Amino acid sequence: MTILTLIIAIIALVIAILAYQRAGGIEELKRQIEAGSLREKTADLLARIEKKLRKEESIENSEEKQEKDI
Repeated sequence: MTILTLIIAIIALVIAILAYQRAGGIEELKRQIEAGSLREKTADLLARIEKKLRKEESIENSEEKQEKDI
């Protein structure tokens, strides 16, 4: 039974490797990094997250100030 499980796992690994290579694999990732598109997307995403966090912080701070004033 364990041999069957091992064979199935190896087959699944081979299929996963083939799918990864067909999807572009490491070469596609390297191309995106060199082109800068991945870096720009990451920077934009981080900037949006920062804006949202700062808005939430300012809302929380204003609510705390209002509670203290009351």
